[in-house]
Amino acid sequence: MKAYSLDFRQKILDVYNKEEISQRQLAKRFDVALSFIFKLLKQYRTTGEIAPKPFNGGVKLKLSSDNLVVLAELIEQNNDATLDELCQMLYEKLGINISRATMGRMTQKLQLTVKKNSTSD
Repeated sequence: MKAYSLDFRQKILDVYNKEEISQRQLAKRFDVALSFIFKLLKQYRTTGEIAPKPFNGGVKLKLSSDNLVVLAELIEQNNDATLDELCQMLYEKLGINISRATMGRMTQKLQLTVKKNSTSD
């Protein structure tokens, strides 16, 4: 979600300072979440700033680009291995433990598919 503009934030602050209005009423008036109003006013009181905080980048990937190269090689050498088996091989090779779901996402990121065994018991 994109951060609210500086002008919009300033309007909210101006109304809060000029009128006798509760934070709940302010949130309803500007059609924003009450938690946004709480955070905006707290940020203004503590820092004097109302600018949005910088984005921290989200969740960091467990595998670096070098690790992805090793994973691609493992998949090419063991193209009939299951995701669980690939997780185990990666752990043995690099010492990095990832879940089966993460392995699935990494194979999609590499645009590689793991062949399924067609044997039935």
